[in-house]
Amino acid sequence: MKNLADLLFSRKQNKRRTHRKTNGLPPLKKSRLGIEFKSEPEIEIMRQASKIVATVLTEIAEITKPGITTADLDAYAEKRIREMGATPSFKGYHGFPASICASVNHEVVHGIPKKKKVIQAGDVVKIDTGAYYQGFHGDSCITIPVGKVKARNRKLIRVAEEAMYRGIEQVKAGNYLLDIAGAIEDYVKANGFSVVEDYTGHGVGRNLHEEPSVFNFRTNQLPNVKLSSGMTLAIEPIVNAGSKHTRVLGDRWTVVTVDNQLSAQFEHTVLVTKTGYEILTDRSTINN
Repeated sequence: MKNLADLLFSRKQNKRRTHRKTNGLPPLKKSRLGIEFKSEPEIEIMRQASKIVATVLTEIAEITKPGITTADLDAYAEKRIREMGATPSFKGYHGFPASICASVNHEVVHGIPKKKKVIQAGDVVKIDTGAYYQGFHGDSCITIPVGKVKARNRKLIRVAEEAMYRGIEQVKAGNYLLDIAGAIEDYVKANGFSVVEDYTGHGVGRNLHEEPSVFNFRTNQLPNVKLSSGMTLAIEPIVNAGSKHTRVLGDRWTVVTVDNQLSAQFEHTVLVTKTGYEILTDRSTINN
């Protein structure tokens, strides 16, 4: 998840990065905008990294019950990621102290897991995590309704997930980022909710955050990149029940809604193909 205010700096940094380790893979293919195109061997590694993420999120959804703490969930995620031969993408990233982002109710993104943060019945819990495997990252997020959740909050979760899939359906070579953004924005607004504009999705691969920035709303402030096969994108709309505006808490990580209304988020790592897309973090295929 990229902070919109940091995107220009981020693009410059990404263009200056070099990758010394090739792991026997073909030379890096990159566009003039700094977008990395993955080869078939690289895509296969990303499938494995993404499968690890999908597995962990599936298991976390099963164990998230009233009484468990967000620190418990973080410890579980790190243990499972390492057991599957990967390392947590988030832990230590720009100083982030945990392996998952655990954001509860009005917390939007980047919530820090805590021993004192006990999950209650009726909570809406966002769990975002990534796995770094053989030089590549997978990245995904789910929103978990805990126990009996109010009808409007269930609708918020449903709309956030469906908005992500509406965006993903626009993914194919020859389409544009604005096709994704427009599909997400239109669906969210039609259902009476708002799209957070302070944070965007991103490319993902050798780096956790790569070009391009994948926005969830129509804008002329970011490049409307044409999609090409071999691109890998983290598509991740954040949907608020009330205002789209957010603020960062004193821990300098946790983002909350300004009106204390609830927020929901979903994210998949998606491969652009010539004819469409492949959801690399698809949780329905983890046993295949």
